[in-house]
Amino acid sequence: MSAQYTLHPYPYGEGGALEAARALGVPPREMVKTLVMETARGEAFLLLMPGDRRVSLKRLARALGVKNVSTVAPREAERLTGYRVGGISPYGTKRPLPVYVDKSILQLDRLYVNGGRRGLVVELTPRTLLETLRPTPVHAAG
Repeated sequence: MSAQYTLHPYPYGEGGALEAARALGVPPREMVKTLVMETARGEAFLLLMPGDRRVSLKRLARALGVKNVSTVAPREAERLTGYRVGGISPYGTKRPLPVYVDKSILQLDRLYVNGGRRGLVVELTPRTLLETLRPTPVHAAG
């Protein structure tokens, strides 16, 4: 089985997922943010979130069965993934990291995730994302 996807370059700016969605003319909820997070014990993981939603740290910690979670500093995110902030992809990270996905993303027809560099996203279906990354679905949006 081969994964079906389409690459989409776009002019990168500092506006994050919302700017990328505007540049590509896609709904912000389909532009997936790849966030590098950690538990209070320092266990790093990736969280995939819709571009138009914020993480509820309390809800995410509860879903993971830990006391609390936080985002890692940009420099640490780059060290863990091997990608620059603004282009962090859930695929091919330097260090294998557990991947969690907000359940709302799985209801969409298509998704756009960072392709490993600033200004490049990969279009794919939720099914392809599930088959290739095998993430754990959680309720993380606030």
